[in-house]
Amino acid sequence: MPARPISGSALLMTFIDHLRIAWVHLRERKRQTVLTALGVAVGSAMMITTIAVARGMSQNIFSKIIDIAPHIIIGADRVVPLVPDNVIGFQPGRFSMIEKHVTTDRKESIKNYSEVLRTIGQVREIVDVSPFVSSKLLARKKTRFAPCIAKGVVPSREVDMANLKKTLLEPNGLSELAWTPNGILLGDMLADKLRTGYRDRIVLVSKTGEEYPVTVVGRFRSGFNAKDQREAYINLALAQRMEALPANAVTGIGIRIADIAVADKVAARIERLTGYNTESWSETNKNIIEFYNRNGTITLVLVGFVFVVAGLGVASVMTTIVLQKVKDIAIMRSMGVQRRSITRIFMLEGFMIGIMGVLLGSPVGHLTCQFVGSIRFEASSAGVIKNDRISMVETPDSHVLVLVFGIVIAVVSSVGPARRATGYLPVKVLRGEVG
Repeated sequence: MPARPISGSALLMTFIDHLRIAWVHLRERKRQTVLTALGVAVGSAMMITTIAVARGMSQNIFSKIIDIAPHIIIGADRVVPLVPDNVIGFQPGRFSMIEKHVTTDRKESIKNYSEVLRTIGQVREIVDVSPFVSSKLLARKKTRFAPCIAKGVVPSREVDMANLKKTLLEPNGLSELAWTPNGILLGDMLADKLRTGYRDRIVLVSKTGEEYPVTVVGRFRSGFNAKDQREAYINLALAQRMEALPANAVTGIGIRIADIAVADKVAARIERLTGYNTESWSETNKNIIEFYNRNGTITLVLVGFVFVVAGLGVASVMTTIVLQKVKDIAIMRSMGVQRRSITRIFMLEGFMIGIMGVLLGSPVGHLTCQFVGSIRFEASSAGVIKNDRISMVETPDSHVLVLVFGIVIAVVSSVGPARRATGYLPVKVLRGEVG
């Protein structure tokens, strides 16, 4: 479609005219155009892969935490202090005095926990409840020692709380723990450290130096290295005896709910009902969640610089084209082509390079995600989670984000050369003073 002249010295150009001229410019420099588009494509593919890896790592961590730990934990610290029964109210001429023997080494506990269980029974969102006593101990087998955290539980209640049945290496370990008063379930990495196996005898040493012989009735592998290296399960009565707690006292209560999305709201409600400090899974693991989210953001920023480099490539190609087309620009300007039309032509060239780059980079990024996700390697205990693969979570929105970002970078990179193209005076160019 030919350009249409209008009144005066201006020449009106349609979008098709702009597009055709831009395409001719790029076609004349095929090699540079292709290499620049490949730069944008590489940036797009890397960005898509990085987003998939970052999301995969975060989702893997969160799913593990949600799977192997309570959604909500009621702690032993009180938010609302208890009022002693023997306190006399404010009455004229009377006063009361309370004496308390403070022992700094006494473990804080939830006293009369069965009453707390009845109180939270009215919360409809609760699915499972499991009281527990946590105890820091030293596990010993002959000359081998390892620190551990023994969690005293009621096996029938804990089975769904931490999905123990799914992680057991000995299928009957949980039922055996229920009828073995001095039984213990060890994390597989803790068992390896002690070089102990099924039905072996080990000794648990408390902080006061007391020794408690126990029998290994099973091992579990949660996949969470911190848990498998240090944690063990024993019966609630044994843990209460180790911590010198009465039978009606525990150090915490684990809760699982139907919808983890409302965990924070349910935790706040339970805290108001019981008066005990209550945390949701996201509050308990706040540092881990922030660490992975921060790492994902930093990684995306670093990969974003690949796009910046690709943008510099676009700017370089556009500058070269402008320098080569100085006389053509002067002729177009002398014929009445408006400045904004010339600007649009060169910005369209950047837009077309961006389109070519991201349309190639998106499928390459998808294939890269598929390839990386299919790689298998030996599981290592060096990280937070024991995995035999790199977790990838690829979503359509990441492709859309990369498409938009890649095109925007390419167009923005062409703004400078496009403005330079309109800055030449046709008279000087035609006289040979420029170019």
